Amino acid sequence: MKNIVLLGATGSIGKSCLSVIRQNKEHFHLFGIGFGSNLDKAQEIVQEFNPDHIFVAQSQSDKSHSFWKTHSNTLSNEDELQGLIQDPKVDIVISAISGFAGLKASYFAIEAGKTILLANKESIVAAGDILMPLADTKDSEIIPVDSEHNALYQCLPRERNLNEISKILITASGGPFREKSLIDLKGVSLEDALKHPTWSMGAKITIDSATLVNKCLELIEAHYLFNIPESQIEIIVHPQSIIHSMITFIDGSTIAQMSNPSMEVPISNALGMGTRLPINFQQIDFSKLNLSFQPVANDREIIFDMAREVCNRKGNLGVIFNASNEIAVDAFINKNIDFIDIYKVIQRTFDYFSCSKVSTIDEIFEYDKEARIQAEKVIKSLH
Repeated sequence: MKNIVLLGATGSIGKSCLSVIRQNKEHFHLFGIGFGSNLDKAQEIVQEFNPDHIFVAQSQSDKSHSFWKTHSNTLSNEDELQGLIQDPKVDIVISAISGFAGLKASYFAIEAGKTILLANKESIVAAGDILMPLADTKDSEIIPVDSEHNALYQCLPRERNLNEISKILITASGGPFREKSLIDLKGVSLEDALKHPTWSMGAKITIDSATLVNKCLELIEAHYLFNIPESQIEIIVHPQSIIHSMITFIDGSTIAQMSNPSMEVPISNALGMGTRLPINFQQIDFSKLNLSFQPVANDREIIFDMAREVCNRKGNLGVIFNASNEIAVDAFINKNIDFIDIYKVIQRTFDYFSCSKVSTIDEIFEYDKEARIQAEKVIKSLH
């Protein structure tokens, strides 16, 4: 029986994690959960799974809620979060927190040498230079949960002989605007951008998918996780979202991981850690399968060029790229900028900073703060 701490328990990834745990409850115990402010969902989770510890990031939210009558003794500050993650009884930490906010939790888990199931790509994008060497030093295993990176994890041979790899291909659904040029996107609404054709996800990642910035983040994450040069990473649009990633080897063989779109598939693989866990899943009907592929539109190349620069130059560039995107997406969700302005905010913020080496986690947080301030200035300049 493995003890699990699930952070981001009330989100869409958290829901899928709980489903896999529920289907394999003889193997896993939910030792602790963490969430932001969704007290209704948290109450349901606690009633079903009875975790030993509960961390509430926004502990001041809605004190009249019935949740607090029976769960007043919750964890809420950073030291308590660190204590929960680094508890010797904890076997697996699942980081399903959205955005840069998940970095500290990832850092705590890796620092303690935990096995971390990572659905928080922003941690690696912003702080890959810190987290990856730390994982090596602390013997912490990072198992990716994102469908694309988990697919690569499955396709790679266990001995990880990177010299045998010719290239890796990360697929993109293309989002709701894959047939549109940038010029066509000037007037798209928030509602249009949130209509993802194949996946049901949170608002932030859905917007990232619509802009294709999500694929930029995934490119950077793959570079760090698998130690692959960006020149060997290709992004290809695959609208059906059946093939999640592929690896072409130097002998011409290409291995792909396929499944119908469901986050439970990569989560079950990650939780199994080498053992296949049984889950309920939708079979692929190969007799009706029609797969198609196309290159990423040329007019989106500028954001991919920035992502590849992050891979090649590293330092503070990843945290700046991520922070500017988070501010831009938040501004769009709050209808303060147009959809197409997201690209402008990212580019102008990214271009404002020079590349600098980072050596501590505190420096990452400082650059994140500075990049957000600059991105806000760019947003004001657009009005």
